[in-house]
Amino acid sequence: MTFLAGLGLGLSLIAAIGAQNVFVLRQGIRREFVVVVVLVCALSDAILITAGTAGLGTLISAHPWIETTARIGGAVFLATYGILAARRAWRGGEEGLEADGAARVATTPRAVALTTLAITWLNPHVYLDTVVLLGSVAGTYGDQRWIFAAGAMAGSFVWFTALGYGARLLSGVLSRPRAWRILDGFVAVVMLALALSLLLGA
Repeated sequence: MTFLAGLGLGLSLIAAIGAQNVFVLRQGIRREFVVVVVLVCALSDAILITAGTAGLGTLISAHPWIETTARIGGAVFLATYGILAARRAWRGGEEGLEADGAARVATTPRAVALTTLAITWLNPHVYLDTVVLLGSVAGTYGDQRWIFAAGAMAGSFVWFTALGYGARLLSGVLSRPRAWRILDGFVAVVMLALALSLLLGA
């Protein structure tokens, strides 16, 4: 039951629309190095959940300046990403998604991994959800806290795998460049809204 409790809470927190999920969804639709994105996101969450369960959440709560600094830095990054997405949506381009997934912007696994790391580690919401909240709840389970943490980590792996590979079901809808402009517009709105919320909370 402890494992299932961690799995349930982990899924409920991770499933909320955010910068990380939007990026995973976009990469999944593009069918571009999805395994890299999924592994980076899931392993990052596992590291953060481990840190929270070990007590790092208490340290962050005791030093508010850490959270404030993270919020400002994260807001700058998310705003930059949102502006780039807005520019793609406004200007458009030749990007589309063919049935075989061949039409994609040339990039490398390293570039995708670095972007995924930035989206994950520069977003303070990730720390609040994994380190502070999940870590605090795990602490209430005493000797079984690591079982709870394992459940939360499993939830992360399940969610990102389902999101990354399930996104391919939208490939038919996004077979035209216009559809990508709409998607980029959505990405821009989410990213800029998150950036604003971080600044207001800093």
